[in-house]
Amino acid sequence: MSFEQDMAAEGEPEAEFNPGIAARLPSKRVAAGALFRDGQGRILMVEPAYKPTLEIPGGVVEADEPPLDACVREVWEELGLDLTIGRLLVVDWKPRHGVWGDIISFIFDGGVLTEDEIAAIKLQPDELRAVHRLAIADIAERVRPSMHRRIAQADEAARSGETIYLQFSRRV
Repeated sequence: MSFEQDMAAEGEPEAEFNPGIAARLPSKRVAAGALFRDGQGRILMVEPAYKPTLEIPGGVVEADEPPLDACVREVWEELGLDLTIGRLLVVDWKPRHGVWGDIISFIFDGGVLTEDEIAAIKLQPDELRAVHRLAIADIAERVRPSMHRRIAQADEAARSGETIYLQFSRRV
């Protein structure tokens, strides 16, 4: 079934019992990214042009966009690669920090990229400066501590076959 068919099957949305309550409910940011590894087990990290720390390929989930679809779209937009993205590795909740509200991040398994796939990467020049392949230990000094924990947990999930729920990048 398509999303449209599923939505039609849901029927009419329920009315607000207290008018305006929906607008007062909190909203969360959602992000989705892919954990890619090379043949030596190093993690593929991108260097954004707009911030000082590295990231995994991915980005913000748009309104009414499923996180997996957002991940596929972001990988295409950022790297120019049309890849099948695998299973969910990690769901992580991160609290408000400064002007940024809390966020839920999904990390999916991008798999192991071949040297030919890595060579075919076409970075989006207005968004990304470079791509790096780094061991988990080498990532620590180039990301925030929570991102390092999240990536390490995603790498563990990829190797173990489990899916891990995190809060501020720590197992609950």
